[in-house]
Amino acid sequence: MASTLILGGARSGKSALGENLALTSGLKCIYLATAEARDAEMIERITHHQDRRGANWKLLEETTDIANVIKQHSQTDTVMLIDCLTLWTSNLMEQDHNIPDAILALEQAINAAQGDLIFVANEVGLGIVPMNKMARDFRDHAGRINQAVAATVDTVHFCIAGLPLTLKKNGIATGGALSDLLSAEQAS
Repeated sequence: MASTLILGGARSGKSALGENLALTSGLKCIYLATAEARDAEMIERITHHQDRRGANWKLLEETTDIANVIKQHSQTDTVMLIDCLTLWTSNLMEQDHNIPDAILALEQAINAAQGDLIFVANEVGLGIVPMNKMARDFRDHAGRINQAVAATVDTVHFCIAGLPLTLKKNGIATGGALSDLLSAEQAS
């Protein structure tokens, strides 16, 4: 079982990268969508993703209990693309879920998965500190979720302008002295 997290900003190419990784895996492709079509703009985004994917995908939709969906549908002959953790975060907040419990359940589902997993998430912590508490809470929850998933998966890519930078491969941080220090700490 291989697991990957793809981080990036809006329109960075992260979803397309995830779809390409899934399609080239040779496994049956499952798309786990966390978005809800609440307005015309979101409907347009969803349609764009569906058109790009085509008919080679089994679609599952779940806004909050993605850990359970992973447990139920991850098989040795499948790759599941979970798009995206950022919308999942806002769904959890909106419905007053216990986010630490949801993170723990997701980590357990990743570790127990039978098939490959690819997660997509926005990196929202690169901008200014938001003015209101709800936005700060969202940024903090999204950052904690991204950190937890990054620590759990085998590979992490950061996508910029459609180009992936590999931050972690085969469970080991890549990219210089800091990652060497982190790898040494993980080994001890």
